Amino acid sequence: MTPEAMSPARETIEGPAITALLAHQFPFLLVDRIEILQPGQRVRGRKRITIGEWWADGCDHDRDVRFPFSLVIEAMAQTSAGLMRDLPGVATGAIAYFMGVTRVRLRHAAQPGDELAMELTLRQWRRGLCRARGIATVGDQLVASAELTTIIRGAA
Repeated sequence: MTPEAMSPARETIEGPAITALLAHQFPFLLVDRIEILQPGQRVRGRKRITIGEWWADGCDHDRDVRFPFSLVIEAMAQTSAGLMRDLPGVATGAIAYFMGVTRVRLRHAAQPGDELAMELTLRQWRRGLCRARGIATVGDQLVASAELTTIIRGAA
C-alpha cells in the first residue's frame, strides 16, 4: 500500500450531511460514508451491504444473493457528490445529479456482509459538469470501474 493510500482522510461525511449533497433519501441512499482524501480531487465512499435491504426483498436467501451491478454504479455516482463540495463555483446547498456513465467494466460481484469501497478521482470540472473516474472494490477484489458524469445544480 502506498503512503498516500495510508494517509488519513481530511474529512468524513456521514448521515444527514450526505443527504444534503444528494437528491436521494433512504432507502435509495447507497453510500454510508464519504471520506475526502484530497479536497475537490479524490474521495472514497463506503457501503456496508446487508441482506435486509430493499433490493434483496423477494430474493431466495438459500441461493447466492449478489448486490446488483447497477446499484454499484449508482453508489459510485452518489460518492462522486463528495467531490463537488470543494470545486470552484459550487454554491452552498448545490445538489449533484448522476447524468451518465461510460467505460464500464464489471468484474466481481459483491455480496451481503461485504463492505464496498468506492474511490473516485476528478478528471474534469467545467460549467457544472463533473467527470470522474471510479473504481469499486471489496477487499482487494475489483468489483467495477467506470467513468461517471455528474451535473451540479444550485438549490431551489
